[in-house]
Amino acid sequence: MRKLVVLFLTLLLLLIPIGLGQAQTYYFSLDQEVVHVYWNGDGTATIEYTFVFTNDTGVSPIDFVDVGIPNSNYDLSTITADINGQPITNIERSPYVSPGVAIGLGDRSIPPGQSGTVHVRIQTVRDVYNADTSGDNYASAVFSPTWFDKEFVHGNTDLTIVFHLPPGVQPDEPRWHGSPPGWMAQPITGIDEEGRITYTWQNPNANGYTQYTFGASFPLSYLPEGTVTTPSFGATLGVIISNLIPCACVCGVFALVIAIFAAGIRSSQRRKLRYLPPKVAIEGHGIKRGLTAVEAAILMEQPMDKILTMILFAVVKKNAASVKSREPLELDVIQPITESLHQYEQQFLEAFLESGKRERQRALQEMMVSLIKSVGKKMKGFSHKETLAYYKNIVEKAWKQVETADTPEVKSQKYDDVMEWTMLDREYEDRTRQVFHTGPVFIPIWWPRYDPGYSGPSVSARTIPSPAQRGSTTSMPTLPGSAFAASVVTGVQNMSSSVVGNLTSFTSRITNQTNPVPKSSGSSFSGGGCACACACAGCACACAGGGR
Repeated sequence: MRKLVVLFLTLLLLLIPIGLGQAQTYYFSLDQEVVHVYWNGDGTATIEYTFVFTNDTGVSPIDFVDVGIPNSNYDLSTITADINGQPITNIERSPYVSPGVAIGLGDRSIPPGQSGTVHVRIQTVRDVYNADTSGDNYASAVFSPTWFDKEFVHGNTDLTIVFHLPPGVQPDEPRWHGSPPGWMAQPITGIDEEGRITYTWQNPNANGYTQYTFGASFPLSYLPEGTVTTPSFGATLGVIISNLIPCACVCGVFALVIAIFAAGIRSSQRRKLRYLPPKVAIEGHGIKRGLTAVEAAILMEQPMDKILTMILFAVVKKNAASVKSREPLELDVIQPITESLHQYEQQFLEAFLESGKRERQRALQEMMVSLIKSVGKKMKGFSHKETLAYYKNIVEKAWKQVETADTPEVKSQKYDDVMEWTMLDREYEDRTRQVFHTGPVFIPIWWPRYDPGYSGPSVSARTIPSPAQRGSTTSMPTLPGSAFAASVVTGVQNMSSSVVGNLTSFTSRITNQTNPVPKSSGSSFSGGGCACACACAGCACACAGGGR
């Protein structure tokens, strides 16, 4: 099983991997990071990384490192790497980062509780310079080193960035673009062993999960003609795209380019949320009936936080658990867990018996993987298209039962009966608010197990005829419709914020098991992040960080 730490360098980042490849445990510190960027006189750049990782105890070893390249104009054969001074020969194009390379640590993986030094040298990267926007015949080079998802990295990082300017640049010619907040006001100027001017930024109290951007400019005359890109009109006007979309590294463009980048990012996000394997979509014959609302939600590829909330409602209604607190979400699980529950309901409750957030997330991810595979088996031989239409029709019928109810009492009862199915509607939040925007809602008998605070001042009691005995009455608690709708809707939000965390990361870890990238040969661990090599004086080089 392959676990990848992704060091993501990119010039124009359209696809940002987010999350974990497998439902594993990853947690480490980046004790030191030294980056040398050689701005070469032939119009290329050489990027050299040295990382000192300390893997936490009780987590998975780090045995693969994915290194992103600023663009596709690099020479794979010239890339070298080593681990603790021992050469690495397993270097290939990455199945997870494009453009990028996968560095296999092999039997020198960094085990739990131990440290390791990973060194990677990307010898030749082309198309890395832009003309300075000041218009004084200067070239500009901006670089942002890799950073990692805060979920996986902790502690301080002694971070050093060294720019080696092109040969021949004189001490009074270059200029730097400023320093990141919290860093030294200006870089240390020096001369390297080749006689090249260097700018060095260092911060012993940096961290591995924040983006830091550095830049320098020097005369165009030190670079060959045709190796420097002229800035766009937008860059000349000082348009800073990083203020608009943090996943693009570009020096001033207009709305069309922004839209293109945004579309690319959305496409990447959508890819990560498609967790059903392609074989499920292969058309068979007939409708697969008998799926539960939760299984139908899997077929519809509903958001994971909504599916988990549906399971929560199911186990609470079955009196298998009650909500102890909603923020953060904690459950009182009735033990022993009854075997009459669906397997995914049992696994859901077992996950909430885990005390640690990371362990709970991992258990929930394993539950979702098992559920997705189960639905895939049930759909074998049936038509995905016809089955999907069948369950969408059930959803619409469920809503009609609620919406056409004559009285608040009947409406509340119908909603209780079909609640899980109504949640499958993509617009269920708005429809829930609309249905209950006026009139009281009669609280179902299981509601106190879901909302411990239901008996607060907003709750009242109302006497209504009992359906069991004619002429008799019963007193049922009520809530204002808007309060009830808000409680149902925010249930999904609470699930995401207090249990799932980053929804895209959570989902992509499942996706990489159930619907992996086709050319993937294994799982991945990625600390995420990126690096930029772009150019223009005063422009920001912004690439979004984060785990895959």
